[in-house]
Amino acid sequence: MIQAHNISKSYGQQKAVHRVGFDIGEGEIVGFLGPNGAGKSTTMKILAGALAPDSGSVRMFGKDFFQFPIECKRKIGYLPEDNPLYGSMYVREYLEYAGGIYLPNMQVKEAVAEMVETCGLQKEYHKKIDNLSKGNRQRVGLAQALIHKPDFLILDEPTAGLDPNQQAEILEAIRSYSPGKHILLSTHSLPEAKKVCSRILIIHEGEIRADEPSAAIESIEEMFFGLTK
Repeated sequence: MIQAHNISKSYGQQKAVHRVGFDIGEGEIVGFLGPNGAGKSTTMKILAGALAPDSGSVRMFGKDFFQFPIECKRKIGYLPEDNPLYGSMYVREYLEYAGGIYLPNMQVKEAVAEMVETCGLQKEYHKKIDNLSKGNRQRVGLAQALIHKPDFLILDEPTAGLDPNQQAEILEAIRSYSPGKHILLSTHSLPEAKKVCSRILIIHEGEIRADEPSAAIESIEEMFFGLTK
């Protein structure tokens, strides 16, 4: 289980997140919703270990994240909102590099081939990343997050820039990956969240405003706009 407790982070006088707390159980895809500037990306960066909170605690699989950061990070796959990639590298080269961080050398090529198939990169893997469309760059970012089959997957806008068919393919890949895993998925698409996620978190002005099972939400649009005005 993933447990965040009373996480707070400020930038100067600006509170980015304030006493944020929630958990993610095995097999859950938790939708993380909120307007721009609500605190989604800050929270996800903290859970990924890319940003230190001012206060609060995070436990992953029974361990304190800040006491055992390396051990916990090995179990995390992270696709950040800005999806930073090495543009001068070829897609296959980059995925081999990403896989080599986590996997024994003998497993890397097989893992790359699997991710090329899973993320629909069959026509792109021989190209340089700088020459890819935005949508295909997103696919490469998702592939690097999945390549070591992490137990905790953090996805910040994974379908941004994709056309409807690509969105459906990526969401199906995420859904297929979810059994036995823990997934936190940020999206601006309310129908996407309702369709794919088992639970919905809404954050606004740095605070959690709702935490509900998707099945219990009659109108996700009504709930979202009612809580974020």
